[in-house]
This record gives sequence, structure tokens and C-alpha cells, in this order.
Amino acid sequence: MIVNRLIEKVMRKAQGAQAYLEQSESTNVSFENDKLKSVRSSQSTGMGVKVIVDGKIGSSHTTDIDDVDGVVGRALEAAEFGSPAHFRFPSPQEGPDVKVYDGAVLRVTKEEMVRIGEEMMTLVKGYNPDILLSAEAGRGVSKSHFVNSAGIEFLTETTSFAAGVNGQWIRGTDILWAGHGFGWKKREIDHVEIAKKAIELFKMAERIAQIRSGDMPVIFTPEGMNVFLLALRLGFNGKNVFLGSSPLAGKLGEKISDDTFAIIDNPLLDYASGSGTYDGEGVPHQVTPLIEYGIVKNFLYDLDTAGRAGKKTTGNGVGCNPTNLVIKEGGTPYEEMVKNTKEGLLVHDVLGLGQGNPISGEFSVNVQLGYKIENGEIVGRVKDVMLAGNTYEALKRIVAIGDKAEWAGGSLLAPPIQIARLSVVAK
Repeated sequence: MIVNRLIEKVMRKAQGAQAYLEQSESTNVSFENDKLKSVRSSQSTGMGVKVIVDGKIGSSHTTDIDDVDGVVGRALEAAEFGSPAHFRFPSPQEGPDVKVYDGAVLRVTKEEMVRIGEEMMTLVKGYNPDILLSAEAGRGVSKSHFVNSAGIEFLTETTSFAAGVNGQWIRGTDILWAGHGFGWKKREIDHVEIAKKAIELFKMAERIAQIRSGDMPVIFTPEGMNVFLLALRLGFNGKNVFLGSSPLAGKLGEKISDDTFAIIDNPLLDYASGSGTYDGEGVPHQVTPLIEYGIVKNFLYDLDTAGRAGKKTTGNGVGCNPTNLVIKEGGTPYEEMVKNTKEGLLVHDVLGLGQGNPISGEFSVNVQLGYKIENGEIVGRVKDVMLAGNTYEALKRIVAIGDKAEWAGGSLLAPPIQIARLSVVAK
């Protein structure tokens, strides 16, 4: 096997090494402006090696599987100028049993994906023929072979499937974008339900409502919770914590949010997008609580950062990034949140997440899809509205957490959450 040859060659000069080979293929069907745009199939290959030579790290990657000597040579050369290695390549450990492969995905034909896209668009058109639609459906499969010099060797085969529909509704000078989609590693996706959710978003936006500027209650849908996730991903990244750039550095065991809030990193959920048995360094995945009862419990580490910080890896390599984030459900139905709000904003989607200072938690974003709540009812869509605040301050002001979590994308499982007050700026 190619990866075994990589290890054999590189270990003539290295004291430790890991290598991988990944091959994938995918088929995607897309519609644009109410019409079939493309049916495409593609294949890709990636190969790489990481080495430790005289205590320094070197790595190299390529898409040419015949370039064994080249990728080995470049990795060894890189190690001459590499950063110090604060870890050893791990020895074999048995990983958890996680389902990431569904054979039914491979049986999905191009014709079926075309039908899925057409049916989603037909449903939305049945609600309003004036909405200009785009849709997509896609499937994929990837095979990965991983080996290291400490004795780890495993093969992984993963599938993926996704579907979604989005639309543009133009009324004079008003342009509304809305839609819904979902993807994970299993064929079981209800595209009819996806279309119905998209229709519901359009229905709530039929009227345009004026909203004042000021501090007010804000409810975030599961998709809307992405407003906070950028700061949390950066804040719980072990490298940022070690370097001191995370505002959570030194706060392990401290309370940083309302005590009803809890979030975990869980790569062991069957078929979820971020799930798997091992991370990219051959370390078994594990469930890692990040916040429990409002208290910081853990940070996320890969091998190198864990070694530098004097910690143990959490199986989040390479990069100390989360896998699937899961926010614990509360006890308040979504409908009750809305009913109990005299005046407020419902946020479903925003633009400009990178604005503000994400590492500190500061955000200032344009509300792409949001709705005004008045006297316990959603009265219409808001336009030209910005939302500003700080993630960590907002999490201290939680007044209700929904009793039903939903997937927002394929790697966030979250309920709706209501914040007591945030700054809303209307133009």
C-alpha cells in the first residue's frame, strides 16, 4: 500500500512519521433560476506525510499518488526548518464504534437527485410561483488509509448526502432570500420537509414590519445560533487558549454563562457531518463537555498543542477544532418563547459574521433573515437591521432555551435560545 511505502521510506531518516491517502468521488445536481443547471461527477485524491526529524516537524501533501519520493523528500526538507515537536506519534488505541457509512447513499442515482430537486422546487412554487428558485442534491463517498510509525493503521470509508432549496422573492425594490437545506452521512433525508421549512420562512416574511432601534429580547433559531458559534469555536480552541488570545484562557472551572446553558463537542453521533472514529492524527474521538451549568469544563486540543500546554489531546486534531457542537435542550417550547415576548426580534440568518472582533466575542452583523415579534406574535420580516453585542455577555442573559434541538447544517445540533436583551439597530 502507498501509505506503508511512505512510512518505510521516510523512517530511514525520521524518528517518527504518519501518512495518509484519501480518495473521494461525488455527484452533484444543481438547479438555478428554476432550471436544471448541471449534473456533475468528480473525483479527488490527496496524499500526505508528517515527520519528526531531530525533534522538528515537517510535512508535505500532494494530489499525485505517484509522487512518493517527492512528498517524502519535501517533508524531510521542511523538518530542517520546522517548529519543535512537543509530542510523539500515538500508539494504537481502539476507537469508538461510530456509523459514518450508509450504502444506500451510493445507490442514489443522478435521476433520483434530479427528481429530488424538482420536487422541492415544485412544492415551493406551489406556495408562490413568483419565487425564483435554486436547488441542489449531492452524494459522495471517501476512502482513507492512515498509518503511523508507532503501529497505527486503519481504513475508513465515509458517505455523505445533502439536499436544499433556496429562493429569491423580488417585490419592487424588496429582495428576500430564504431557504433550507441539510446534509450528513446518511441517505435518510426528507426533502419534502426541507421544502416545507423553506416555505414557512417565506410565509413569515410575507409582511414587512418596522422595528425600532434599541435593546430588546432576541430569539435565535438553531440556524441563528451561528451568531455565537464563531466566538465559541475560537474561544475553546486549545491553541488560542495556550497562546492567551482566547478570552477563556485561565477560566477553566469558572462560570461564563447562564447556568442553564451547556454545550459539548460530540464526534460520536451516528452519521453527523463531524463524526468519526479517529481524528486526523490517529487519536480516538471522544465526547468533550465544554460548558456545563454555565461553567467552563474543557478546551479542545490536538497532539502538538496538548504537548505544548502540558495537557492531553482531546482527539481534535489537526487544529484543535470542534467536530459536532451540541447545545443542551431546555424546557421552553419555541411557541411559548414567542408568546411571552411583547416586543423583540427573531433571528434566523445573518451576514458578516467576521465583523467585530470574533476572538473576543464581539459581533456586529446584518440580519439577513429576521422577524419582528409583537405582542406574542411574529408580525413580519424586518429589513435593514443590524444586531450587535458580545457572545459571552449574551450567554449570561439567557432567559429561555427551547425544548427541541434541531440540526442546523450537519454539525450543529441546537434548540432555539432567547436572550433577554441585545442591541438592535434599525436604519
